[in-house]
Amino acid sequence: MLRVGSKAACVACRNLVSTNMGMRFRVPLQKLHPLSRAIHHRYSGNTNAQRPPHRTAARYFTSLSRLPMRPPKPAPGLGGRGHQQQRNFWVAQLAARLLKLRYILLGSAVGGGYTAKKTYDEWKEMLPDFSEYNWVIPDFVWELSEQIDLDKLAKALPESEEIAKLLPDLNKIGENFTFLKSLLSSGVSLGSEVKGASGLHLLLETSADPPLKATDSPTSTTQDGSDKQYKKSSDRERIDQLQEELLRTQLKYQRMLERVEKENKELRKVVLQKDDKGIHQRKVKKSLIDLYSEVLDILSDYDANYNTQDHLPRVVVVGDQSAGKTSVLEMIAQARIFPRGSGEMMTRSPVKVTLSEGPHHVAMFKDSGREFDLTKEDDLAALRHEIELRMRKSVKEGQTVSCETISLSVKGPGIQRMVLVDLPGVINTVTAGMAADTKETIFSISKAYMQNPNAIILCIQDGSVDAERSIVTDLVSQMDPQGKRTIFVLTKVDLAEKNLASPNRIQQIVEGKLFPMKALGYFAVVTGKGSSGESIDSIKDYEEDFFQNSRLLRDGMLKAHQVTTKNLSLAVSDCFWKMVRESVEQQADVFKASRFNLETEWKNNYPRLRELDRNELFEKAKNEILDEVISLSQVTPQHWEAILQKKMWERVSTHVIENIYLPAAQTMDSGTFNTTVDIKLKQWTDKQLPHKALEVAWETLQEEFARFMAEYKGKDQDDIFDKLKEAVKDESIKRHKWNERAMDSLRVIQHNALEDRSITDKSQWDAAIQFMEETLQSRLKDTESVIRDMVGPGWRERWLSWMNRTPDQHIRNETKNELERLLKLHDEHTAYLANDEVTTVRKNLEGRGVEVDPVLIKDTWHQLYRRHFLQKALSHCNLCKRGFYYYQRHFVDSELECNDVVLFWRIQRMQVITANTLRQQLTNTEVRRLEKNVKEVLDDFGEDQEKKSHLITGRRVQLAEDLKKVREIQEKLESFIEALHKEK
Repeated sequence: MLRVGSKAACVACRNLVSTNMGMRFRVPLQKLHPLSRAIHHRYSGNTNAQRPPHRTAARYFTSLSRLPMRPPKPAPGLGGRGHQQQRNFWVAQLAARLLKLRYILLGSAVGGGYTAKKTYDEWKEMLPDFSEYNWVIPDFVWELSEQIDLDKLAKALPESEEIAKLLPDLNKIGENFTFLKSLLSSGVSLGSEVKGASGLHLLLETSADPPLKATDSPTSTTQDGSDKQYKKSSDRERIDQLQEELLRTQLKYQRMLERVEKENKELRKVVLQKDDKGIHQRKVKKSLIDLYSEVLDILSDYDANYNTQDHLPRVVVVGDQSAGKTSVLEMIAQARIFPRGSGEMMTRSPVKVTLSEGPHHVAMFKDSGREFDLTKEDDLAALRHEIELRMRKSVKEGQTVSCETISLSVKGPGIQRMVLVDLPGVINTVTAGMAADTKETIFSISKAYMQNPNAIILCIQDGSVDAERSIVTDLVSQMDPQGKRTIFVLTKVDLAEKNLASPNRIQQIVEGKLFPMKALGYFAVVTGKGSSGESIDSIKDYEEDFFQNSRLLRDGMLKAHQVTTKNLSLAVSDCFWKMVRESVEQQADVFKASRFNLETEWKNNYPRLRELDRNELFEKAKNEILDEVISLSQVTPQHWEAILQKKMWERVSTHVIENIYLPAAQTMDSGTFNTTVDIKLKQWTDKQLPHKALEVAWETLQEEFARFMAEYKGKDQDDIFDKLKEAVKDESIKRHKWNERAMDSLRVIQHNALEDRSITDKSQWDAAIQFMEETLQSRLKDTESVIRDMVGPGWRERWLSWMNRTPDQHIRNETKNELERLLKLHDEHTAYLANDEVTTVRKNLEGRGVEVDPVLIKDTWHQLYRRHFLQKALSHCNLCKRGFYYYQRHFVDSELECNDVVLFWRIQRMQVITANTLRQQLTNTEVRRLEKNVKEVLDDFGEDQEKKSHLITGRRVQLAEDLKKVREIQEKLESFIEALHKEK
């Protein structure tokens, strides 16, 4: 290379410039500098190439010189030719001197550029490879960078002198390397001061402070012991000073990096907010982590036991109780979202937290549309309260923990994307108030999540307690013996450093030498000072301050990448996505095979039926039941009233005959009969009759409802709905209550109907006589049947059917014969036997050798007299068929008194009016209320999945349910895999 300012360089430059100017200085080409030869060949070697003007050639070398170049004047004539040549020579000398200055500037520019390029390459090699983190910067940032005007950006940058002030002194760095090399080559033992300083060379490169001077030659063997000792202590002091300088430099650049990250975070937040404003204008596109979280939610519902089919990755957070699991998760989520307690168990069920990036820091439950603003303390308190309520609700009576998963999503700027599951803390002893199987239940839940071969185990260990008291490490080592998917986290390191006498114990823990377990990585974190009121920002500041001033990091016991929850979250997120990319396609193939098997089974067993799952079948049954309820409104009034009258009389007939008619008719006096009837009817109406009427109406409504449902069942209805329909009918009837005001109004109506004695026409009279006759005949038939059972078979049955009487029946038969003779002698006998008559009958029977009890005599007499009275009443009823004329004319002195006919007319009219009133209430009110009750019951059943699972059962239902879930899972997985490939 030509030295700048040398004579050869000046000659080469002058020859090149002269050539481009058209001057004919002849210099042999082989004597030119290689750079000059290259330029000469470029512009003069090719005859077809256009030679640039002299201004272009001059500007090619440097832009600093702006001397004007005049074109040569034409020769004025032959006489001035020598003078012109002398002038040209003087001009050429001046140009050569000026071009010498240009070449000096040219050489300086070339040398400086080469040196700058070499320095740039050295610094570029020192930087880590950030190509794996391109996913952190979204695509729109690259698109935005393409649109930036680089020229304007270059003008906005500071001057090179200002940038040079920020760069370290390379000479000083070289001196530091020389000093370190001399120490290593001297063979001096540096002891424990250099332990843990494996990253010393990286930190030296970033040092900008002036290093200490070091000797270039090793210590001479001829020096005495005092010189060696002085040299050793001096080396140690220098090493300590260098370490302090390196830590200060590292912290300085760490703060610069955090400031840049904060600005990047704010920028991403602004961009995401702008992107959020256009959501309503286009279809919402779910993020990658949201798609994956939906798959896990569906799997959680489909396979609550997490069998071999669910091998999708998730980060499982396990640890001893109060080890700081929840605090670590909160630091990763950047919000205090979980309920806290002092020493008591707070996590009572698994909580699945889906972390993703978003413009606003919010949280939301899977089954709720409410968003909790995590920047507001009121929303944070409400979220913690809601999580605690859901946990307690999921725990069954008599239990302490639950395996039911609570699904929660958290979004915010700068949050690492992953899915974590916070499990109840592992306990060693069951305390008072806990269920006896709490310890075993927690172990089974933890094992169920950790046995997933693709689950990442985040093992949390409390650093403030003795390591030997830990239970979770043994559990984790059983589930992952090789430590291929375990990340170990040591919490409360500040307390551990303060309390432990030997800090080397912490180093043994984070190096995996103390516990009999292996892990992918070991981390040490600090999650606050133990106060529940601390904010996330204050905890971060406290954590950073602690590690900046901690001996653990200064003495090399902990490496920089092993500390802070920020580094932990980055490592867990990377491990999570690596596991997802390696396993998700295999899981998709598993569900694809399951779907094929289920579809084949359905085609073979139910080829003509649609694949309706439990919810769809419930909706179908719901519509059928509502149609059946609506059919009640189509029942005719005549049908309602006929049914109500019939059932009403069946319910009250016994009371009317036994308690009203017979006691009044047996008085044998017209005035007494009417008085007794009025009193008993009034008492009956006030106490019993309205209640009986409403019971009859309600039973009639139930029977009609059941009848319609039974009729629909016979019309090609699916028998899979039988249990559901029966349950809906029973629950609706149970909930239905009649209006009490209807009872009061019905009582008034019935009382007025029974007060009326005026029969207006002959048809009503005849109808009352017919009603009375049918009633008495029915009672007479029943009485004769009772007597027949008392006395046994008659002579015809004994001869034809070979039947015999029992001894009791023989005694009753003899008693009956004796009492019948008494009734023939006294046709107008009263309803009761006198004591002397009982004695007479008894003596007569004893005379025939029949011993009989007086009670038996009276019991037999009651049935015989009842039959005798009903027979006489039927005869009197026939006589009253022509008594309407006397009744209408009010012939008091007439021997034909038909007060009993009037009584039955009053009862019959009361039934008609009551049936009409109840029919109106049924059609106008109760049917609609029943329909409303049925809808409410169906709505309640529809929200209760357990109820539906109990009422709609069968292999057909379960097969349809499995098909739906497997298809949904496969579709979600395929969408997720497609989005995952696009992100790659």
